Amino acid sequence: MNMTKKSEENSDRNPVKLFGMMLSTMPSLMFRLGKTFLMFRKEALKAEKIFKKELIKQGIDKNIAEELSRIYIEGSKISTFF
Repeated sequence: MNMTKKSEENSDRNPVKLFGMMLSTMPSLMFRLGKTFLMFRKEALKAEKIFKKELIKQGIDKNIAEELSRIYIEGSKISTFF
């Protein structure tokens, strides 16, 4: 009986079985992550426009406002995370 428990535990840790379980959930996971990223990016671009508009409204030079807005949006780019 003790051997049966160990073999069950080992089969749960089988990398092929684990990969098979993960493979079936990958398409939906990738779709949800992609959708979330696109929504995040859309909101970030919207925030950048508002930020730039407010800087100019407060009297900041347009060129400086553009540069500050570029820096502001830099944090939302996925390439900065890798």
